[in-house]
Formats: sequence, structure tokens, C-alpha cells
Amino acid sequence: MKEGYKLPKDFFEKEKAALVKIESGLIDGAVNYLRKNAFTQVIPPHLTRATGACENIDTMFEVDYFGNKSFLSQTGQLYLESFISELGNVYCIGPSFRKEPSADARHLTEFTLIELEFPTKNGLEELMTHVEGIVSSMINNVVENNHEDLQTVNANIERLENLTVPFEKITYNKALNILNNNGSSMKWGSDLKNKHELFITEHSGKKPVFITHYPQEMKFFNMEPNEENPKIVNSTDLILPDAGEAVGAACRIYKPDQLINRLDASSMMGQLRKKGVEMDAFSWYEDVVAKHGMPHAGFGMGLGRVMKYVTGAEDIRDCTAFPINAAVIY
Repeated sequence: MKEGYKLPKDFFEKEKAALVKIESGLIDGAVNYLRKNAFTQVIPPHLTRATGACENIDTMFEVDYFGNKSFLSQTGQLYLESFISELGNVYCIGPSFRKEPSADARHLTEFTLIELEFPTKNGLEELMTHVEGIVSSMINNVVENNHEDLQTVNANIERLENLTVPFEKITYNKALNILNNNGSSMKWGSDLKNKHELFITEHSGKKPVFITHYPQEMKFFNMEPNEENPKIVNSTDLILPDAGEAVGAACRIYKPDQLINRLDASSMMGQLRKKGVEMDAFSWYEDVVAKHGMPHAGFGMGLGRVMKYVTGAEDIRDCTAFPINAAVIY
């Protein structure tokens, strides 16, 4: 194991307790919003087959499950989707496990993920409204109930108090133009790195920004292609100042044939096949879509990134009670 991360010398118990209370306040604010908007909590499995994966299979922790290959879950998304036809709006809050090799200021190998899925007729606009609503509820709750804790960790309370919606919205194409007009050399299809995301928020006055309509090949297999331009998907990431991407969101494919074709051709499936995992790992999800498919959308929010924005911490390990990465395990 790499050399362990050491908390700053001035990180006393008072500061750590304040972080725990702020994090608790953010979760309370999220749950308040979810309850007001009739979301039902679902508890998904955390030991799964490939259906618990995000885009990069190489970041999954493999587990021997009675002689069979399984993984620590990264997302409850597909499990949430399976309940939409019966429950409507659904959400889960739980751990996400990523085998991130970097022990740095942005990555943890275990972190809390807030995810929700819901049926929709208004697609991306309704999705972004939910993101704005839950983020605002989270931050308003800590401003109202955790003022002293925010002071303890030297958070910029004025910035939090002045947070307003709607957040700015720009397309991926516009983001590339902004970056290229300011010294970058980004090609269409290039992934936006953290430095690019933070520049976008600086360019927007250090405010949250939605970046929409990413290239299809960059995103998860069940993100819905745009009708006017199938090369892009109806997706958005919320970028927070000082923190970068905090929310990944999209409308979902709900037509069975389209879903199977996208999965079969996806880079994720290609990675899985190299690990001996075939399409049948997704058969239960394909059945759900075939029997109960409907227009829906959802997102995943990394609580640690929101904490980084709220506290103003330069290092995600400084705003996490028990930061776990490639260098640290408790």
C-alpha cells in the first residue's frame, strides 16, 4: 500500500465533528427534497454482477462469490430503474466503490452516492430541475442548521447563502469553444478533465454550471441518443466551483432493441468480455425494459464533491470523516 495520507495537524476533533454534521445536514436536505417530491427509497445490492458498473469496468473491485465472479457495486442505477413502473420516483443513498489508483485530492475508493430515477415527459429539462432542487435543498439546509459548523471549517458561507437557481446551462460544444478560445486544444470527443471543468466555472463567475449533450461514445450505454443528432446523448453533468463534476445525469434508453444494440456495441461491454462477462449478465435488466420500459431519467451525485464545494476544501480528504483511497484503509 502507498504511503498513507495524514490529516493536517490542525484537523482536531472539533473540525472533524463539524464535517460529520455538515455531511449529515446535506443528506437531510436531500431527503427533505426527495420526500416532498414523492420519491421512494430503494435499497439496492452492493455485491453485484456487471449491472452494478459505471462506464469504466477497470475501476471495479472483483470479489470471489462462492467461486463466481462478482463486483462491489458502483451504482444502483439499473436496480432503481427496475422499480419505476411500479413506484414512479425512486432513489437510493449508499456506497460506491471505485478502484481508483490515484491517491490524490479528488479520488476516493469508497464514497457516498445519492441516486434517483423517475418517469418523465419533459426529459432533460425536468432532470436539471430536479438537480437544481436537490442541490439547493441540501445547501439551504446546512446554511440554516449548520451555520456554526460551517464557520468551524472556514466555509464561504456568503457564497452558499447567495446560491440561486436556475444554474447556467451550456452544451459540450460550447464548453469546447470556451476552452479552445482560452488556450486549450480540445477535439470533439475529448473528455473534460478537472482543470477544464474548473475553468468553465471560473468563466461563469464561479457558479455551478450544467454541461449538456456529451458525445455518445463517452457515456454509459443506456443514455438516450438525441433525436436530432444521434452522435450526442441527452445528458448533463453539474460542475461545481472548486469541486468539478458533482452530478452525472441523463435520460435513459427505454426501447428494448435500441438498448441491446447499444449495450452490445459499448466499450463497457468490450471491457467486460475481456473479463469473461457476457451479455447474459444484463438479462434481468433487459427483461425489465422489455416489459416495463417507459421514458425516464436520473442522476448520481457524489456527496464528497458537494462537501468539497460547501466547505471550500482543496483536498477531498480534508472534508471526509474517513477518507479511503489507494493509500488509506481503516
